[in-house]
Amino acid sequence: MQTHQYDVVIVGAGGAGMRAALEASKEARTAVISKLYPTRSHTGAAQGGMAAALANVEDDNWEWHTFDTVKGGDYLVDQDAAEILAKEAIDSVLDLERMGLPFNRTPEGRIDQRRFGGHTRDHGQAAVRRACYAADRTGHMILQTLYQNCVKQDVEFFNEFYVLDLLTDHDLTTEELEDGAEVNATGVVAYDLASGEIHVFQAKAIIFATGGAGKIFKTTSNAHTLTGDGMALAYRRGLPLEDMEFFQFHPTGLAGLGILLSEAARGEGGILRNSDGERFMERYAPTIKDLAPRDIVARSMANEVREGRGAGPNKDYVLLDLTHLEPAHIDAKLPDITEFARTYLGIEPYTEPVPVFPTAHYAMGGVPTNVSGEVLRDGHNVVKGLYAAGEVACVSVHGSNRLGTNSLLDINVFGKRSGRSAAAYAKTVAQHLDLPENPAARVEAQLAEMRDRPDGDRVADVRKALQETMDANAQVFRTADSLNQALSDIRELQQRYRNVSVQDKGKLFNTDLLEAIELGFLLDIAEVTVVAALNRKESRGGHYREDFPNRDDANYMLHTMAYRRPTAAPDVAEGHVEGYFDHVESFDDYKVVLGSKTVTQTRYEPMERKY
Repeated sequence: MQTHQYDVVIVGAGGAGMRAALEASKEARTAVISKLYPTRSHTGAAQGGMAAALANVEDDNWEWHTFDTVKGGDYLVDQDAAEILAKEAIDSVLDLERMGLPFNRTPEGRIDQRRFGGHTRDHGQAAVRRACYAADRTGHMILQTLYQNCVKQDVEFFNEFYVLDLLTDHDLTTEELEDGAEVNATGVVAYDLASGEIHVFQAKAIIFATGGAGKIFKTTSNAHTLTGDGMALAYRRGLPLEDMEFFQFHPTGLAGLGILLSEAARGEGGILRNSDGERFMERYAPTIKDLAPRDIVARSMANEVREGRGAGPNKDYVLLDLTHLEPAHIDAKLPDITEFARTYLGIEPYTEPVPVFPTAHYAMGGVPTNVSGEVLRDGHNVVKGLYAAGEVACVSVHGSNRLGTNSLLDINVFGKRSGRSAAAYAKTVAQHLDLPENPAARVEAQLAEMRDRPDGDRVADVRKALQETMDANAQVFRTADSLNQALSDIRELQQRYRNVSVQDKGKLFNTDLLEAIELGFLLDIAEVTVVAALNRKESRGGHYREDFPNRDDANYMLHTMAYRRPTAAPDVAEGHVEGYFDHVESFDDYKVVLGSKTVTQTRYEPMERKY
């Protein structure tokens, strides 16, 4: 076992992690731990753009951007966070430009902007050009730009290191702490893929930037590595997860594959059509049609298929039509996504419409934080020295549905904020807090037990069964029956997981072993997602209950807070959260307790959501 000491340790080298590293390393000795080489992080798959009210192309302002974010999130957005996001968006784009990011330009040389779903002017009267972009490779360009600047700034990287435990000075799963009691993060434990060696990183401040958990679903735009590691580690250590029932299904995944075709295609004039050639979004969102928010478009597409107007031999998808656009325009603005259609489906977008269907894309929920990136251990108390940013975190700036292009903005605004906050906190800590007596004990026992098991279930079989039940029972449309079926399946798979074995018993580059660990994370996140979805007896944003089709502000204008506790432990202490939902799921050796947190409202009163 090796031990390292840093002022700030960042887990994850995507956009949020590297933006945090750039900020933190100005003031503190900073290390970034990543299970991937940084430029392979999933930020690189983001295509369409980054929102900011620059008004380079047409009239716009940050207040309209704030309103769209709040309305788009179906009013579950914390409005103080939305205001920060919209205000600081402008400087975030200009920061990247100064770092060298090659944005597309207008003929006058300004940063070009395109339309995107849910982004409007005059409080919803018309779609607005707000998305700053670099063709359809915006995330890739952001990732490259941030990495180059991190290297320039001497940020230290530990690549292909898997963080498998979070160390704190209190065990929040079992200890009953008074309101306001201090809890400190002290370090993380990581596994070096190349050597199989355990490394302990002691830090004054830790930032989780580990991304999402889209691999709980079978049909997803997410990479194989998005297994909810940071969310699951926080949850296992007694921290809550917020709003996990809200998962975004991006409308335009390649049918049957889930590979993403960016919303930029519709921003540049693409049209969704059913088997009759009808532009069906005119019926669902007559004002902004194909550029409605993603949850509305995804449900509309799924509904067309359910009502028999789907295209193809099995009538199980709709069509994205780009054929009316000039080929030169497509090549200039959408080179990657049109190539995906050619490569994976054999479709020529110049002359043929592209088969598309919703794909699991983005977790609106995650580890709860305040606007400085500090992680909350309940409704309002923070964990000292622990921060989170990006998709792993829930500020909550996206509410129940994220607007397109707000994710690349989120990682830059709140990545920067968390890096700055972590460095400032680290400067106030005179010396590192003590680690537990044997800090790697839990990880070593977990790895040894998994490696030494006799032959049992295969990781791939259990993962496949999990993804299939989530696709079938917890996707765009949900009911109590479907969610209970998913929960029953997950509990069975958790029992099978106890007998999962790995074929590779070695230490060097043992990806078999690490996939088994990641499967445990996926099962945890899927369970919390379904339990929270069962409890929320309403439809809001990305969470649509067919048995409760209306939004219910009287009972559910609240954030869900899910806690993992031993079955024998008392419920989360009164006062640690602002209220409880009437829901506790008890299992063999633990229970999922659901609390609630008040939604922060400033200027925008909830109203009916129309487009």
